[in-house]
Amino acid sequence: MIKKMLKGDFVVAFYVLAAFVMLIVPIPSWLLDILLAINMSVAFSVLFSAMFSREPLDMSFYPTMLLFTTLFRIALNVSSTRLILTTGSPGNVVETFGNFVGGGDLVIGVIVFAILLIVQFMVINKGSERVAEVTARFTLDAMPGKQMAIDADLNTGAIDDAEAKRRRDKIQEEASFFGSMDGAVKYVKGDATAGLLISAVNFVGGILMGMFRLNLDFAGALDRYSILTIGDGLVSAIPSLLISLATGVLVTKGSKEADFGNVLLKQIFGLPKALYVVGATLTFLGVFTPLQWFIFIPLGVIFIMTGRKMETAMAAGSVEEQVEAEEVAEAEEIRKPENVTSLLSVDPIELEFGYGIIPLADANQGGDLLDRVVMIRRQIALELGTVVPIIRLRDNIQLNPNQYIIKIKGIQTAEGEIMFDHYLAMDPGYVEEEVIGIPTTEPAFKLKAQWISEGQRERAESAGYTVVDPPSIIATHLTEVIKQHIAELLTRQDVQSLVDNLKESNPSIVEELVPKLLGLGEIQKVLQNLLNEGISIRDLLTIFESLADHATATRDTDLLTEYVRQSLKRAISNKYFAGETTVNVLTLDPKLEQDIMASVKQSEQGAYITLDPERIRKMIDNLRDELSKLNELGASPIVLTSPIVRMYFRRLVEDYFRDLVVVSYNEVESDVELQSVGMVTA
Repeated sequence: MIKKMLKGDFVVAFYVLAAFVMLIVPIPSWLLDILLAINMSVAFSVLFSAMFSREPLDMSFYPTMLLFTTLFRIALNVSSTRLILTTGSPGNVVETFGNFVGGGDLVIGVIVFAILLIVQFMVINKGSERVAEVTARFTLDAMPGKQMAIDADLNTGAIDDAEAKRRRDKIQEEASFFGSMDGAVKYVKGDATAGLLISAVNFVGGILMGMFRLNLDFAGALDRYSILTIGDGLVSAIPSLLISLATGVLVTKGSKEADFGNVLLKQIFGLPKALYVVGATLTFLGVFTPLQWFIFIPLGVIFIMTGRKMETAMAAGSVEEQVEAEEVAEAEEIRKPENVTSLLSVDPIELEFGYGIIPLADANQGGDLLDRVVMIRRQIALELGTVVPIIRLRDNIQLNPNQYIIKIKGIQTAEGEIMFDHYLAMDPGYVEEEVIGIPTTEPAFKLKAQWISEGQRERAESAGYTVVDPPSIIATHLTEVIKQHIAELLTRQDVQSLVDNLKESNPSIVEELVPKLLGLGEIQKVLQNLLNEGISIRDLLTIFESLADHATATRDTDLLTEYVRQSLKRAISNKYFAGETTVNVLTLDPKLEQDIMASVKQSEQGAYITLDPERIRKMIDNLRDELSKLNELGASPIVLTSPIVRMYFRRLVEDYFRDLVVVSYNEVESDVELQSVGMVTA
């Protein structure tokens, strides 16, 4: 216990105590030189540790560290000022900086000192303060969304309770860290201001002391104390500048459960790479500058030796952990009885690919396909309001090297093939210059395209082609396939998770609806109907309120879906008509609407349509002709019907026109101006 305290807390306590001692007790110039060298070492360590840390939370104690280093630096300023004013000899480091950096010229020294102050005040301090403030605000604003994402993954089984707790703790630590950093950067700004004021005191006080105590003339006092003031200011400003830079690095890229001293020392001196750089820097200063070599060179060697020792210990620990993990895994595998139950499960979504596509999915080879899959789940959650099941990625040696297939519930639903070292160029319709490539078809939307080489990419983009890389092709295709089948991927368990999530904020509507008025399966059917036509179920509260209003009159899920769609008319109008002054649509012949309603028959299994097949064929042919007119006008394929006919007409044509949008008059906002450019007849 005592040994642990000496390694951590005692070192930090001694560091802080030394600062208070320097504020009160005069110290000799030789000790000041050593403390100034240590101060520069700590500043370099903080800077390189901030640069090499993987995330801000790796230095979660940085705000406290910033306070301590600021206090220590100000204490050094006070000690050097005391020596300047009393003896006129503050030591080798201050005098060397004053003479060496300024080249022995007062004007040059003043200019260099002024430049450092300007850079620190106007660039680094101001930028760090602003970034810290904005980062803190956005981190706090993003907390609810991150919490909801964790809850969604937990509800769908993507993560367990332990992982959810770890993620929540990390979010809380990030919010605490950036909130602390927002205030801690004020220390940096105040430290720079204090350094400027201390330099002014040194300059004025030094001249007065030289004239009245040492009997120097004004020119002699000015020459003597201006050099010392510049040297003292530079010795203070350079570490302050490094700390300011480290602050900026950290806030543009937080607390751990451990002893503060050990965590703090580990965060500053825990990276061998950083220690090597610091050691080499100090050794260079001791060899190639007039600084006292017996201070800087041994200190640099100590840093390098410490880094080497830590690297060796970390490598040995890593090997031991790996061997131990392999032994445990082998032992568990031997003891585990054969379990074939896992073979019975079917993954909701699978992406299988040939060995030629493996580099795209391997992060060690620079592939980002896994990250794109994560973004697909996030994108669909925001767009449609439902959680996409875990997407399994597997390599399949039975496929062609550059082939991939997409499976939904174990059944192949789509496939594609890419050229690994090429790009796909698609003509959006306004290409100025043709680029010759290998003809192909874009797999997601079946558009004509061609494969082009890396050298042709820039030329194709300047000519107006839409150029995408292989990972984007696969990700886009996967997204479209998931959207097409998202309705069947919505299970009762998913619906239960959505209901539970809504119940936390609106328990009354959930208790009124489920299970008194509708069962979980009926709600699932309504949500599937909405998703099947691309309508977002994110506004679950509005959907449930509409269901509660009409479930007392009917439990027909098709009719309930129509009522829900009407309550979501703002969202539907925004989805299909946003940004358009006048929307071109098709309408249904009133006689055809009457015939469709007359052909609807009810049964125990639901409603079905008995319209004459020949009549249906004519309607489909006529609809195809009318849609071609819309296509010529550059308009979206939208058919407007009366509310009572909409779902039956949609049922008739959905197998022929997958992308056709069918909306009723009651689903359109009053401020949307519609223009009929054709009528569907039969």
